[in-house]
Amino acid sequence: MAIKNKNEHMKKYSSFILIILAAISFTFSSCKKFLEEDPKNVIAITNYYQTENDAIAAVNAIYAYLNSTSTGSTAGVYHSTFWVIAGCASDEMINKNVFQPDIDQISNFSESPVNNSLEETWTMHYKAITLANIAISRIPVIQMDTILRARLINEAHFLRGLLYFDMVRMFGSIPLVLQEEEPLTPVTASVDDIYAQVIADLTVAEDLPDSYTPGDGRGRATKGAAKAILAKVYLTQQNWQACADKCKEVINSNQYALWDDFADVFKLSSRGGKEAIFSVGFGDGGGSISFWEVGQFNVRLLPPALSVDGVQNAQGWQVPTQNLYDEYDPQDRRREVTFITQVYNPDGTITTIDPYIRKYWDSTAEPQGNGSANDYPVIRYADVLLMYAEAENELGNTNEALTYINMVRKRARWDGNVERSAVPDYAGLTQDEFRAAVLKERRMEFVAEGQRWFDLVRTKTLETLVPIAKPGITPQDKHYLFPLPQYEVDLNPNLKQNPGY
Repeated sequence: MAIKNKNEHMKKYSSFILIILAAISFTFSSCKKFLEEDPKNVIAITNYYQTENDAIAAVNAIYAYLNSTSTGSTAGVYHSTFWVIAGCASDEMINKNVFQPDIDQISNFSESPVNNSLEETWTMHYKAITLANIAISRIPVIQMDTILRARLINEAHFLRGLLYFDMVRMFGSIPLVLQEEEPLTPVTASVDDIYAQVIADLTVAEDLPDSYTPGDGRGRATKGAAKAILAKVYLTQQNWQACADKCKEVINSNQYALWDDFADVFKLSSRGGKEAIFSVGFGDGGGSISFWEVGQFNVRLLPPALSVDGVQNAQGWQVPTQNLYDEYDPQDRRREVTFITQVYNPDGTITTIDPYIRKYWDSTAEPQGNGSANDYPVIRYADVLLMYAEAENELGNTNEALTYINMVRKRARWDGNVERSAVPDYAGLTQDEFRAAVLKERRMEFVAEGQRWFDLVRTKTLETLVPIAKPGITPQDKHYLFPLPQYEVDLNPNLKQNPGY
């Protein structure tokens, strides 16, 4: 039963603050690895926000909430829930984990406001937002290197903008908490006001560096990351010109490029490479000390048939729809990289299985296929090319749109050695045909990258495309937003449940 008593609410809020302080304190001594900037000493909370190291640790604590399960009783924002929800609430994946009925509900479009995965998503986003608010409030008064201070503040703005962008798309009208101290029951803001704040935060973050020197912050937000996420905000708002402009700024920066072979995108050696615009690291995060918990890509996505004699821990909890697998040309390089349909047994025999998702598994670097140290790609360069193509098509610039969608198509027919005859360039498409083509291209390019539900929602195709992949399941109008967690609604009388729930 949900807790409604205000005293209990105060206890919950106090516990939350303690978790936040503990996270900052823990991050102080532990946060090298993925970010590769490490305050050397743990400092008492009473002496906090006094030094340059305090400022670095305060921002590192926000990053920690993006991935770590050491942030409390639940996983970090992008650890194992966000991308699973976005995949299962679409035509991309179905749930086979009998111990996660909440994901079953999402996959079947029968979710209710009492859903652990949605509550976790809400909670972890707001915890990270709170840390960003603290950093934005406290760092400006710290006496330290002014260039570093400005950069850290801008990183916090970027992260807050990114987190609110997730939340407004998933839940709609929600509290817009921007100050370190807010009422225990904040009022909700309009969707327009939330988007305005997202744009404001990301615009400030455009002053971030283009890149960082080696060993000084792989995984930190950059100017390109701010522009790319801004482009996605404008795409979602159907502000086609603004989207195209931001995409072109990223393209013209010459900071990014596609890997020639789609398989190279997901190799551990490619983490932080030329296609990565903003990623969240797991395992060792590419650094020298193991702090971040391993990711769950392999345990969730690889087939149980790989688990031989206890060597593997593949569970196959989330699997692709057959319709998704069938979407690919058999010679599309992305199909063989994204899916696994055969398992090689110890006795030399081969077992053919239904498709599972293997794209995050670098079987050379991680032969056991247990926990994964691969990055979660929040946004990569292929996304910018496809967003630009989509925006240009909407603006009536068909030739320009075709040029950029075909860059992604060309990579899909290249296996690292030869260019295949499959996946030919698009030509002569009408505007409507191009809309369908780019949505299909995004589907094949970004499997299990937390994109599909958002794409179907913004293109208003949820009700038409999901039943094709999941016969008998038809989303309704209400599924263009998720329900607010009932626990939060019971605690805060200012929250209004989304229609239909």
